[in-house]
Amino acid sequence: MTDAMEQLKASLRSAPVIWKGDYPYFIHPITDGVPRMDPAVLQAITALVVDRVDWNNVDLLLGIEAMGLPLTAPLSVETGVPLVIARKRSYGLEGEVEIDQSTGYSKGAMYLNDLKEGERVAIVDDVLSTGGTLEAVIEGVRKANASVTEIIAVIEKGEGLKRLQDLYPDIRIQSLVRLVMDGEAIVLLDE
Repeated sequence: MTDAMEQLKASLRSAPVIWKGDYPYFIHPITDGVPRMDPAVLQAITALVVDRVDWNNVDLLLGIEAMGLPLTAPLSVETGVPLVIARKRSYGLEGEVEIDQSTGYSKGAMYLNDLKEGERVAIVDDVLSTGGTLEAVIEGVRKANASVTEIIAVIEKGEGLKRLQDLYPDIRIQSLVRLVMDGEAIVLLDE
């Protein structure tokens, strides 16, 4: 797994950084869909997630629109666990759960569909910053009478992971890499 981790870290180190006002913002295929995604990096992420999640405790994969789509599809194929995506659009299906998604970057509704009572759900997310989106999704899963057993974010920045771990001690919450922005440089922590 060290090769897979090094491949992910190398891709992050080479990510372009742009400025949004006074805020440095890194652009990476896993978080933004651009620049183009190297399939080897996606394979590395898939291998790392497969290795870190207790799949015996998971009935359903849940990704979050939009970047949850490319992250969860190869995991579903690799593990045989079905997947659904939390969407920003309502379909009006029976049992649809509306959740209020508020992050440091945006606000709006999201919708969960096809969660069955008692299902054990693993959530895969691209970035965990404040934890606002994941908190709303956890509560939406609970509203559907299912349970979140695992959350894994590819990239962790900020204090959101620790905050969620404190709020939900019954859920295993982790990330693959932790980073901070230092001006125009991405600094990977724990290296």
